[in-house]
Amino acid sequence: MTTKNLYRQARFLLSAPTLANAPPDVGYEVAFAGRSNAGKSSALNVIADQRGLARASKTPGRTQQIVFFALDDERRLVDLPGYGYAKVSEAVKLHWQNAMVDYLAGRESLRGLILLADVRHGLTEHDRRMLDWAAASSLAVHVLLTKSDKLKRGPAKSSLLKLRSELKKLWPGVTAQLFSSLKREGVEEAYAVLDGWMAMPQEQ
Repeated sequence: MTTKNLYRQARFLLSAPTLANAPPDVGYEVAFAGRSNAGKSSALNVIADQRGLARASKTPGRTQQIVFFALDDERRLVDLPGYGYAKVSEAVKLHWQNAMVDYLAGRESLRGLILLADVRHGLTEHDRRMLDWAAASSLAVHVLLTKSDKLKRGPAKSSLLKLRSELKKLWPGVTAQLFSSLKREGVEEAYAVLDGWMAMPQEQ
């Protein structure tokens, strides 16, 4: 089986309001995080080559729990609650934040974090806080600058170079790329990162 086919096997496993409700902490997990409406669900759907795997919505804050998708018995993709301008109460936002911190700090099977940021806006303060949390947990991070189709190639590349410079200075080791769910650009590059983190079996 090719690794692409393994991603296509992704299936909903469960939604967990807290870490205590998560599946057994074994195997390999990669989590997806980002500001509400940064394109998390769309990216997950493109990577899994399934239109309706993760709920894509124009309404920020649609993902309100930690959602687990199983690739096989050992590997999972995890959709974390979107943060930022979601129109929810402060109590709910605090719950999401605490659940994510618990997950990032306490999940043994977590191998890496895919952080999604809109190429037109770059990193937000919430994104920077997420990078700080990941650094404190010695967690590998790869940034997808999403919606790269919204910019011409030159400005998009400029945004990527600017981001890589900031990452090198403040969060050494964090990598970044351009990504477009609409145009399916950057998918192969994202696969390469995920394959490495989850110790994907070699293609036969």
